[in-house]
Amino acid sequence: MSEEFLGQALIYLGAAVISVPIAKRFGLGSVLGYLVAGMIIGPFGMNLGGGRDVMHFAEFGVVLMLFLIGLELQPNLLWRMRVPILGLGCSQVLVSAFLISALVFMIGSLPWQSSLVIGMVLALSSTAITLQMLNEKGLLNTDGGQNSFAVLLFQDIAIIPMLALFPLLAIYPVVDTDPQHTTLVEGLPAWEHTLIVLGTVAFIIVAGRFIVGHIFRIIAKTRLREIFTAAALLLVIGITLLMTVVGLSPALGTFLAGVVLANSEYRHELEADIEPFKGILLGLFFISVGASIDFGMISGMPITVTGLVAALIMVKLCALLILGRYFGMALDQNILFSMSLAQGGEFGFVLFAFAESSGVLTPAITDLLVAVVALSMACAPLMMIVNERLIQPRFGSLGNDKRKADDIDRKRDVIIVGFGDFGNIVGRLLKASGVEATLLDLDSDNVDLLRKLGFNVFYGDASRLDLLRAAGAEHAKALVIAIRDPDEIHGLVETCKKNFPHLKILSRASARTDAYDLLDQGVTLVYRDSFDTALRLGTDALCELGFRQHHAYRCAQIFRKHDEEYLRELAKMRHDKTTYLNQSRRRIRDLEEILLEERSVIDEQRDVGWDTDSMIHEARLKAEDKGKA
Repeated sequence: MSEEFLGQALIYLGAAVISVPIAKRFGLGSVLGYLVAGMIIGPFGMNLGGGRDVMHFAEFGVVLMLFLIGLELQPNLLWRMRVPILGLGCSQVLVSAFLISALVFMIGSLPWQSSLVIGMVLALSSTAITLQMLNEKGLLNTDGGQNSFAVLLFQDIAIIPMLALFPLLAIYPVVDTDPQHTTLVEGLPAWEHTLIVLGTVAFIIVAGRFIVGHIFRIIAKTRLREIFTAAALLLVIGITLLMTVVGLSPALGTFLAGVVLANSEYRHELEADIEPFKGILLGLFFISVGASIDFGMISGMPITVTGLVAALIMVKLCALLILGRYFGMALDQNILFSMSLAQGGEFGFVLFAFAESSGVLTPAITDLLVAVVALSMACAPLMMIVNERLIQPRFGSLGNDKRKADDIDRKRDVIIVGFGDFGNIVGRLLKASGVEATLLDLDSDNVDLLRKLGFNVFYGDASRLDLLRAAGAEHAKALVIAIRDPDEIHGLVETCKKNFPHLKILSRASARTDAYDLLDQGVTLVYRDSFDTALRLGTDALCELGFRQHHAYRCAQIFRKHDEEYLRELAKMRHDKTTYLNQSRRRIRDLEEILLEERSVIDEQRDVGWDTDSMIHEARLKAEDKGKA
């Protein structure tokens, strides 16, 4: 038995290690790599893996993923998402289920009960694949990504009433496909079932809020990392088992526990301990999905299976696009939202098996639908690639054409490109000082909002030479670049250096390396995003630690002066890694010695002539001491 287990582990891990890097190398993403690996080693491929038997174990990866997502969502954030969760999520499930059920009933010649069950199950999407793809591409925090997450969350919640409804729709003899699987609520009246479900959810909330924190506090005092990891896994496995025995979705239960623990002081330790297990098990889950695709059935009825997969994707895609438009999503985000959720979901495997055991579907229909769901999940990464490489680029160009650049009817001495958080501060400071600037921004929503706030911002792409001419770049004295994207900044600098060499360029830099590149381009006035804020924070920290305000301010200014000098010196040698590292270390030591020497000089001089705040504070302390005396 141990040899068989080790052999299976070797096959699955080997398949992942080989396939995923290859898929990433060709820009296909890790999920598609896992799925292809599963198809190759599965029982319908080379028959090297365990197929569906492994999936029962691999589904725990989905449970861990939902727990970690819950840890990131504080209850107040979840409350703010109630509109997309209840509104968009509920609409998606109802509309998709209705359309699919109606289509199955009209074309499939199945009883309405079976058609309804099929529609409800196929309305669900893959939480694991969708969130993994959005995370991998950095799209989860976009409008489309957040709405996708909200819909997926509602779908997980919708599984509960589905499990309760399926037995009521039974039309075939009930078959117990898993006689060893029993729940505490089997055979109980509906009211008792409801009480047990509500009691379980309440227990998870109460325990997570008032008990689990104390337990982890005791475990943390042992200073044994492995015990804390074991406790974290024990928590997730315990909730999974509890939810299973009461007939609820384990993923929903662990998600709820994660939300309850989102404010816990041990949140970050829980994330760090569970993350590696989640990654491995999710990969195993994706491989298992690929291995579960029955190519024998597909080859026996290729047109039927292909047609069903295409119909499922198209029906859900159309429904999602309509709903996204109705709920006010921008076109690019609506396309991302729709393409992300147009596939079937992993809970379809569980729900179809439950529907078969409940007497709603026959085994032949269930096997066909499982293959359709698995194939649609395999198509999901391909759809995201199509969206990323073909649809979004074309939409981007169309989107820019829809709104033409504004006609700029005035010319100022200063042009500010990008009027977001950074440029807004610069522009307001200049205006408050009596200096008007020409304000350009490419975010149409931001432009409309700023105009409502009273700012005269012009919409347009500043990388276009004609727009810069219209903004008066030929006669302006200074150009402030306040956008964030380094590539756009360097392109704009190159255009201005070539066409408007007289312009004094003051540019934002997101990082030190970006500042190096700008210095190479001849931009002498470079401002790093977090540099001034960090210096101000450090100055306040010194004051809190007992430094006089004048001393702290002087230390910060000395640090600024020398760090700016070192920035320009190191920019010239950064391509020689050895020299760069050696000189960087030397500059760090030099700056520390300069500040230490400066502090000793300040302590000797006791120069507090203009440090009125410190003097007032000291006077108050002396007065208080006299009063006490």
